[in-house]
Amino acid sequence: MPPAPDIVTPRLLLREPTDADRAVWIRLHRDPRTYAHAPHAMAPTDEAAGEQFDKVVRHWGEHGFGYHVVEQDGSVVGCGGLNVNPATEDHGRELNLYYRLAFEAQGQGLAREAARAWVAWGIEWLPAQPVVAAVSEGNPRSLATARSSGLQESGRRLLPGDPPEFGAAVILTAPSVEVVRGEAFDAPTREAVLDLWCATNDAGGAVGFLPGAPRERVAEALAAHERGMTAGDVTAVLLRSAADRAVVGLGFWQRPTNPLLHHRRTAYRVMTDPGRRGRNLGRLLMGAMHRVARADGAEIGELGVRGGYGTEDFYAALGWRELARLPGGIRVAPGDDRDDISMWRRFD
Repeated sequence: MPPAPDIVTPRLLLREPTDADRAVWIRLHRDPRTYAHAPHAMAPTDEAAGEQFDKVVRHWGEHGFGYHVVEQDGSVVGCGGLNVNPATEDHGRELNLYYRLAFEAQGQGLAREAARAWVAWGIEWLPAQPVVAAVSEGNPRSLATARSSGLQESGRRLLPGDPPEFGAAVILTAPSVEVVRGEAFDAPTREAVLDLWCATNDAGGAVGFLPGAPRERVAEALAAHERGMTAGDVTAVLLRSAADRAVVGLGFWQRPTNPLLHHRRTAYRVMTDPGRRGRNLGRLLMGAMHRVARADGAEIGELGVRGGYGTEDFYAALGWRELARLPGGIRVAPGDDRDDISMWRRFD
């Protein structure tokens, strides 16, 4: 069962709807200004919009999650979230990503902010079902929102209720999560991981090396992680692109060898494809890593951060807290010393 239903972002509260939200839900789904790209999809009557709201409430009762109401500064400015799509003969059970903002709230990046949070939440708490969005090709702003949330085009589909002349919707799917433990990577995955690691190094990422590090040195470090994987003390968490199965994210969890510390995990080599920055992949990877650690029975996570990149702010937004900081503890180059920052969080 997912955790408490509310999600908080820098500007928004995404909360479970209540009966008091019925009227605003109806207004949102009866405003033709928000249906310019698909007029046929607007609820034809207030009663029909109210029936949609009833389905949303029932979904919450059946699944413990569903579409949220979006609040900004105490006012409802939209709705959306993740909802279970029923299985069909053509595609498996999936989570539909939906977002609709009031006309007056559009143009502020609020849909992007909410959608990024919803997708990361789904990957962390609802891993058995892929997160999918269906968007009209003629709606570039909605397509941009889905892509910025980490979704990638994976096909086309004519949606129920859409007239044939409207055309098939663009289907975008979030990356899948792959967990490797008890064995080393297979050869193709190892090469893909090395490609990602070297690209991250060369882009200045703080993953153990400096830009231009020889691939052979990176391969040696990877082999050490693989030995830990084979021994059962290291777990690799990968994100794979929905479109081509490319490795777009990677992190390792290491369990301490001391049995007294087996409720702890340390994160190493957390990285995402530098060529896909701005696509929410860091948040999606950490959602996956949190879920894997929690499923393995870990209660406390630890990680180290190299200062000077603002990375500690990224982790802080995901619930991590600074434990200690050694000023100038990492010497990147002569005259370039960075703080060595230790962070932690609980998973339980």
